[in-house]
Amino acid sequence: MDGALAGTARRPVRGEPSALRVSRAMRRLVSSSAAREVAELTHVAEFIQQPVTTGRQIAVTSIRGGAGKTTVAALLGTAYAHYRQDPVLLVEADPALGSLPLRLGADALRWTTADLADIVEPQMSLLDVTGYLVQLPDNAWLLPGSQGRIGAMLDISAYERVMVALRRYFGVTVVDCETLPAEVARVALSAAQARVLAAPATLDGVTSTYAVLQWMQGLPRHMISGTVVALTGTAARPGIDVAAAAEKLRSTGAAVHVLPHDRHLAAGGALRTDLLARPTRLAAARLAAEVFQLSQKRR
Repeated sequence: MDGALAGTARRPVRGEPSALRVSRAMRRLVSSSAAREVAELTHVAEFIQQPVTTGRQIAVTSIRGGAGKTTVAALLGTAYAHYRQDPVLLVEADPALGSLPLRLGADALRWTTADLADIVEPQMSLLDVTGYLVQLPDNAWLLPGSQGRIGAMLDISAYERVMVALRRYFGVTVVDCETLPAEVARVALSAAQARVLAAPATLDGVTSTYAVLQWMQGLPRHMISGTVVALTGTAARPGIDVAAAAEKLRSTGAAVHVLPHDRHLAAGGALRTDLLARPTRLAAARLAAEVFQLSQKRR
C-alpha cells in the first residue's frame, strides 16, 4: 500500500463496543455459556485438525464486489493456519483489484501467481517453494495475484498449473477468486474440493446468491452439496430477516453460515483476530470446520 494511503487509516477498532463486551462477559460469568463455548471450539478444532491424504483446495467467490469474499477467505485461511500443524496456503486469484495481501497484512510482494506458474517444478522441496511466497503467521503462506497493478491478468492455464503443482505441499489451500462469472472463478469452483459463496446480508445480495444456487442445482450434485454460503452482516441492524434468508438459501441444498457484523472487519485493513468480536471468531471457526468437512468428502 502507498505510504500516504496507509497513513489515512485510523487505529484498528475492536469488533464490538466496550459496553457490549462487558455485558457479554458478565453474562458469561453467571451462566454456563463460557463452558459451552469452550466445548464447541474444542469440537470445531478436532474437525479442522483432521489429517489429509492430499491437499484440500477451497475456493471463495461471490456474485459481485463488496460481498466480503476476500474477508471470508482471510478468515478461513487464518483459522486453518491457527488450528492445523501442516502448512496452509492462501492464493489470490483475483489479480486485477484483489485486496487479500492488504487483509493479511503483507508488507511486500514479489512473485505472483502467474510468475510461479513458470517457476515451480516437481523436484522442488517445500523450502524451495516457500522461498517464492509471502510468509504469514502460524505456518501460513500467501501467493498474491499481482503486485498492486490495475488490470493484471491471470489466465486459466497458469492458474491450473500453479494449483496442481502446489497441492502436494500444503494441507489446505484457500483461493480468493474473482467474482462470478469470470473464467478463472468458474474453473476454481469446479476444481476445488469445497466452495464458499460470500453474500452480503442484504435483499439484493440474498436474491442474486439464491439465483446462482438455483443455477448450481443443474450442475453435478457435488457442486451444490459442497458449497457453503457465508452470509455476512453489513450493518449492526440488517435490513432483512437474516434467519429467514439463510433458511431460503439452505432450501437449494447448500449450507449457510451467518457471519455477524463486526466493526473491525468493516473497517478494512489488516485482519487481527484479537480484535474480532467473540461471536465473529466463533462463527468463523464454525464456517471453517464445515467447509473443511465438505472438502474431505470429495477426492
